[in-house]
Amino acid sequence: MAYNLHKPASGGDEKHEPIIFMHGLFGSKTNNRGISKMLAKELNRSIYALDLRNHGESPHIKPHTYTAMAEDVEHFIKENNIQNPTLIGHSMGAKVAMSVALRSPDLIQDIVAVDNAPVNAQLGRQFAMYVQAMHRIEATHIIDTQEADEIMESYEPIVEIRQFLFTNLLKPTATHDKFRWRIPVRILGDSLDEMASFPFTPGGSAVFTKPVLFVRGTESKYVADETIPLIGEFFPRFQLKDVKAGHWLISENPEGFKNVCLEFFKREKES
Repeated sequence: MAYNLHKPASGGDEKHEPIIFMHGLFGSKTNNRGISKMLAKELNRSIYALDLRNHGESPHIKPHTYTAMAEDVEHFIKENNIQNPTLIGHSMGAKVAMSVALRSPDLIQDIVAVDNAPVNAQLGRQFAMYVQAMHRIEATHIIDTQEADEIMESYEPIVEIRQFLFTNLLKPTATHDKFRWRIPVRILGDSLDEMASFPFTPGGSAVFTKPVLFVRGTESKYVADETIPLIGEFFPRFQLKDVKAGHWLISENPEGFKNVCLEFFKREKES
């Protein structure tokens, strides 16, 4: 798996109790560069920002499921001899973090799940629209990024989200004469139903008894109040904190997100 390593100023041992940060659908390790540097400084812990499969510079490979991505992360931890890490994941990355916790609780010490819950819930309609837009841009043989933006604008009016999606758009090179997507659009488009699911059912033996922080955006619908009892079935030691933001809360309100994380880690260290 591709990753960026953010180390605190004091250096330290990046193998001992680091944080592993995982992005959401259509994201990459670069999305979390700013918050990773902030948390590394504040917590004096190294942070690995990963590219999950089919994103960024990691391999394009089927299947694109939470079980497969959890296996990737577990392999990354073992291969790099990482001891007692914390997992932080946003959206798709949150479900990956939850899956690792329920599959391999002895590998990690705690998790922070950002704006997602351990439920089968329909993805927002916008994700299917983004896939449609990406296919259309591929088929149009655009000549510049402005033309790509004009196409994407008919599917997504918010410029900041379009800019986020365009971090995956590669410009022509000597070996590729047209714009193309860094991500495998067809694989991800075909996996949208899978991304709406969760690979565990409540009432079974899969329970993570270590600390968990759920962070949700006050203007997001991904962690509804009715999911809270279900969260408790999987994660009995969970805490829930609200941050004034929408679904993209880490970029919308990084200070608010940082503060709830610091409070969580400080409390766990004191307990």
